Amino acid sequence: MRAPAALLLDFGGVLVETTKRPSWAAELAADVHGRLVVAGCAVLTPQEVELDIRAGVEADRCWKDAMSRPYAPEEMTHRRFWGDFVAADWGPAARELVLAEATALCKRMGELRQDRKIRPGIPALLTACAGRDVPVAVVSNSLSGAVHRDFVDAHGLRFALQVYSDEVRVRKPNPEMIWIATRALGVVPADVWYVGDNYDRDVVCGARAGAGSTILMRSDSTDKIPYEVRQRPAAVVDDAHGLLRLLEDTWTS
Repeated sequence: MRAPAALLLDFGGVLVETTKRPSWAAELAADVHGRLVVAGCAVLTPQEVELDIRAGVEADRCWKDAMSRPYAPEEMTHRRFWGDFVAADWGPAARELVLAEATALCKRMGELRQDRKIRPGIPALLTACAGRDVPVAVVSNSLSGAVHRDFVDAHGLRFALQVYSDEVRVRKPNPEMIWIATRALGVVPADVWYVGDNYDRDVVCGARAGAGSTILMRSDSTDKIPYEVRQRPAAVVDDAHGLLRLLEDTWTS
């Protein structure tokens, strides 16, 4: 493994660890129901709205698993998520309302679904990379990258670049996710390390993009794979402390 010219990190599972909030769906349903009432199209109960939101999220999870197989998948749009996955059976007025507010609703859902905290070792990793003039970027799938940007800003984290799939309209393992970052940073893929926590999204993406090294950082979701893939990482680490040790080995060799 050669010292990287840039380090690309996934968000969930690498930069942060997440905990699901049990009340998220009821809270989001109350928000959506309130918007429907104000718009004069409250034909659904809060409980019915919550049921359809949960169904939409589960359908989206299955879709994401399927989309980790094609070579160059596109990302789910906010409007498609709410219009097709949640509100498919709603009346025209209710459906048009959530279509019009789809981006705001995706952000609200992202804020409510999970609590996030920075993974151990991330501050030391970022400090070390800054000291070596190695730019660090975020490259992550997300239904609302705005939620991740808010977290980064709130915790004072500094990155050279953030690339989120809903903003660029493609999703990992589409290699374009990594290429967007390398073009913006002015480096070639063979000179970067890409770090993710999933085999089917991240390890495959790194291999397709021709990343110099793809590192798997273990998280709670690492072993929850929809199917086996042939691609394997150059190294496996438990956290950012382990990643920093790998980097330091290349810096001193």
